[in-house]
Amino acid sequence: MAWSPSGVRAGKGRETMGRTRTVVREPGMPLVLRVLYFFLFGWYATGVWINVAWFLNATIVGLPVGLWMLHRVPQVLTLQPYRQVLVTSGDTARAGALPQRPWLGRALYFVLIGWWASLVWCNAAWALSLTVIGLPLAIWMFHRTPAVTTLMRS
Repeated sequence: MAWSPSGVRAGKGRETMGRTRTVVREPGMPLVLRVLYFFLFGWYATGVWINVAWFLNATIVGLPVGLWMLHRVPQVLTLQPYRQVLVTSGDTARAGALPQRPWLGRALYFVLIGWWASLVWCNAAWALSLTVIGLPLAIWMFHRTPAVTTLMRS
């Protein structure tokens, strides 16, 4: 990872069919503030956030908000900045997303497996986040939540 002149931290990803995936992250809060936030507010708020998101996922009306909430769990836990994906080709760059699996397959997966698996996955990650030893694994699990819920590539 390198710092660009604009203060944005960027890391080069892998080459895929003439495209380069670059993950860009805005500089976040200082680590000391993020640790204090985690111990004073983040771990408790994350448990509530996950279960509210799961409840919304169980309803048709709340589904979009519930999925949005599950994608933001690392931000609620530790104020970690949301990752942005840039796709570069030659001299041009555009904000974009990674190619996703077919929509129908992801929807079927969510209905049969994802909605309940995400509840188990997130609550297990939250329980791990309460221990110092389990915290790195919990953060890794929270980053994989979109994949567990809807097979989303991020």
